[in-house]
Amino acid sequence: MTSSSGQAPAPSGAPQPSGPLRRLTARGRDEAHRVASPLELFFDLCFVVAVAQAGVQLVHAVAEGHAGEGILNYAMVFFAIWWAWMNFSWFASAYDNDDVLYRIVTLVQIAGVLVLAAGISRAFTDHDFLLVLLGYVIMRLALAAQWLRAARSATGAERTTALRYVYGVLLCQVGWLGLVLLPEPARLWVFLVMVVAELCVPLYAEKNHETSWHPHHIAERYGLFTIIVLGETIAAATVAVKSAVDEHNALAELLPIAAGGLLIVFSAWWIYFVVPIHGHLRSSGRAFIWGYGHYLVFASAAAIGAGLEVAVEQAVDTAHISTLSASAAVTLPTALYLLTVWFLHSRHFKVGLAQQLVLPVAALLVICCTFLGDWAVLAAGLVASGAVVVGVMLTARMAGREREASATATAG
Repeated sequence: MTSSSGQAPAPSGAPQPSGPLRRLTARGRDEAHRVASPLELFFDLCFVVAVAQAGVQLVHAVAEGHAGEGILNYAMVFFAIWWAWMNFSWFASAYDNDDVLYRIVTLVQIAGVLVLAAGISRAFTDHDFLLVLLGYVIMRLALAAQWLRAARSATGAERTTALRYVYGVLLCQVGWLGLVLLPEPARLWVFLVMVVAELCVPLYAEKNHETSWHPHHIAERYGLFTIIVLGETIAAATVAVKSAVDEHNALAELLPIAAGGLLIVFSAWWIYFVVPIHGHLRSSGRAFIWGYGHYLVFASAAAIGAGLEVAVEQAVDTAHISTLSASAAVTLPTALYLLTVWFLHSRHFKVGLAQQLVLPVAALLVICCTFLGDWAVLAAGLVASGAVVVGVMLTARMAGREREASATATAG
């Protein structure tokens, strides 16, 4: 879909009739110039509001010395945000027809994530997941309605796939009621069981018929959301540094954290976008692993921003944790990000042991930086940027050797 409000072509490539309501039919994987629509970009921005709220509550929990509980709540809330975003993105890639009803239902999904965002603080502080669950149910029921529209316009195996999505989504909503109806000790088990159930819905629904998602469009959607999350990380860290400077006049203590944080985020952007991943997404098997794995990419990217805020608070003595704990709040999500991006992206394009080891070794060194005290964040930033430099040099060296070999073969 182009960035303008163009009409979705039918599978044959012929444009559908214009009008406020159109059949919700599958789009083709071979569409040219398929890019994110303005509605999708607006969708992403609204979802990042919820990501930011989750990050704020994670900062409070870690800074108060409740890291374990905070990380668990963060993982649970972030799953709801990420899963709803991901399901919409893949559905839109296959079926977006940009008619009036499609836009309205999408706006309902956006309203759902805003309800979810409003309940995040209660989920962290009071373990009250009612608003979070309500927002999630709104988003998921809206998605089920979209799948019903797709089923109405489909036949055969495609219709079966759409209906399986409807049944799977609706059944999972019943299971999620356990988060508010069951006693608190049972909620973790409810969460784990329901995560498995949710992840199995697409695998079951598409076992006989694959939806016609567009590889380039999906890669762009994930890349754009990564950029927005990294931007939120920079914004959160900037606000934290500004507040600390204004209130505590601690510029000397904050400069290493600010510099290291920028290096980490800049490196995170570079490492993610250095390879053209859309060429790798040629089968549902690869796509499922890649798409599911981005839970860790998005969650760790957002957690880096939260960690930088924690490091700032600890540097000005407003956090009730040690320097080691504050450093780990930055280095551990950074290492997780590097490893996950390597597993999902980089390893498919690296040639030779040296190129393959760059990111895993960098992740290990970033973890080691945790023990460097006040310089931990800066050291982690230097390691991350060093990984970028080494990767560029190795790639350039290999390209030079290939040119020499080609020249020699031509001369011969």
